[in-house]
Amino acid sequence: MNEAINQAKYAYKNDEVPVGGILVNSKTNKIIVKSYNKINKENNAIYHCEIDLIINACKKLSTKYLNNTIMFITLEPCLMCASAISEAHIEKVYFGAYDEKNGGIEKNKFFNNKKHTFKTEIYGGILENDCKHLLENFFIQLRK
Repeated sequence: MNEAINQAKYAYKNDEVPVGGILVNSKTNKIIVKSYNKINKENNAIYHCEIDLIINACKKLSTKYLNNTIMFITLEPCLMCASAISEAHIEKVYFGAYDEKNGGIEKNKFFNNKKHTFKTEIYGGILENDCKHLLENFFIQLRK
C-alpha cells in the first residue's frame, strides 16, 4: 500500500485528486504497473487510477484477463471501477480510505449483489488514515 500512497502523492503534486494504485502479480509479488488518477491530465472524467492500471496491465501482459493479480488502491473504487475490476478478473483488492460519496464496494455492495460476475476479494481500511489525510488535504488546498 505504501507504493500506492507514493503514486497518490505524485498525483497530488500534479493537481490530480490524490488516488494512487499498483497492480501486483499474486504469485511473484512483483509490481506489474503503477498509476494514479489522470482525469485532469487526460481531460477525461472516467480516467480513474483503477482504469489506467487495468488498461496498462492488459497491454503489458497482452491479455484481457488479469488473473492472479492484486490491486492496491488508496481509495475505495467507485461502481465503474468495481465493475472494471470484476470484468478484468482481478483476484483481490486492498483499498485505503472509504469513499462515503461514490464508493461502489461498501455503500453499494457491488460484489455481494452480483450472481454471475467474477468475485474479487475485497479488503478495506488499509493505511486508511494516511490515504484519507492525503485526500482531505488536497481538497482543503483546492478550496483556498
